[in-house]
Amino acid sequence: MNFNLSEEHIMIRDAARDFAQTELLPGVIERDENQHFPKELVKKMGDLGFLGIMVDPKYGGSGMDTLSYVLIMEELSKIDASASVIVSVNNSLVCYGLEAFGTEEQKQKYLTKLATGEFVGAFCLSEPEAGSDATSQKTSAIDKGDHYLLNGTKNWITNGGRADVYLVIAQTDRDKGSHGINAFIVEKGTEGFHVGPKENKLGIRGSDTHTLQFNDVKVPKENRIGDDGSGFRFAMKTLSGGRIGIASQALGIASGAYELALKYSKERKSFGTEICNHQAIAFKLADMYVDIEAARYLVMKAAWDKDQGNNYDVSSAMAKLYASKVAMEHTVEAVQIHGGNGFVKDYHVERLMRDAKITQIYEGTSEIQKIVISRSLIKQ
Repeated sequence: MNFNLSEEHIMIRDAARDFAQTELLPGVIERDENQHFPKELVKKMGDLGFLGIMVDPKYGGSGMDTLSYVLIMEELSKIDASASVIVSVNNSLVCYGLEAFGTEEQKQKYLTKLATGEFVGAFCLSEPEAGSDATSQKTSAIDKGDHYLLNGTKNWITNGGRADVYLVIAQTDRDKGSHGINAFIVEKGTEGFHVGPKENKLGIRGSDTHTLQFNDVKVPKENRIGDDGSGFRFAMKTLSGGRIGIASQALGIASGAYELALKYSKERKSFGTEICNHQAIAFKLADMYVDIEAARYLVMKAAWDKDQGNNYDVSSAMAKLYASKVAMEHTVEAVQIHGGNGFVKDYHVERLMRDAKITQIYEGTSEIQKIVISRSLIKQ
């Protein structure tokens, strides 16, 4: 086992860190307060190759490995989880889904633009009655010969109002259960496709989250992804990779909160000394550091599994389960270390605490991760 980063990985990490500090940090509080989607910053991230990190260069991607993706996600998430989730969805769910399962025509038409940031993508699985239970899709896609007729509602869609390309999971044959589900590419502006109001969220408020409605939307046959009935497998495999992205987001949120707490503890004085010298605070910092390092190794193991071609369903579930737990617990501790200042927006930790919660919910709740892990254990 080699725990050292290569020179290339260090350069990638440092480039992401520099971008986060110089580009994302200014204005991050205002973007959160006003729920402002960082359109200009998304363009810059596209120019840097952050929106097609793992995509083959022949499709306009950066051709990097999953570990590079994790390093970039962590650095961006330390500063702005709203920006990093845009990167996560575009990479893990949309670009990966198209590159792994799409036709060459689909890749040339859509992936080449998504990988460069010319297009932004959205992944549409969740519904009002089908969040964790992805088999209970109500959205239907009726085969009409040369096209499908799409009807239904999708909820909590990241990039919902800003995306150019939407990957939509829908039920084609209910009698076949999970084998009757398909995945489709739907373009923005298609007749019958309506974007609902923006969600007013607790955290990641700069991320664009909407409900989508499909009313007799015609989807060309060539826009179906994969073989007929392969949509559920497509969604589950794509989400396994997506969990690595969200795990690295959670890691970044926790790590960012820790760095702020450590810095503050060396500056703030009470009872005649810096508060880091008080055992109550010093032990909090020690606990934070240990848990974050443990989360980092789980995230990197999941990334390594994916890069090695191993099955990463369980390792990605473990990484997301633990990293999101660490993010939630230790952003709370970071606020506590800051005391009253932690409750004030100017110190950033209250935003990180609010952002942390969603990492335990989207792309599979913590309870779903435990199901994935426990089923694997029982089968052994």
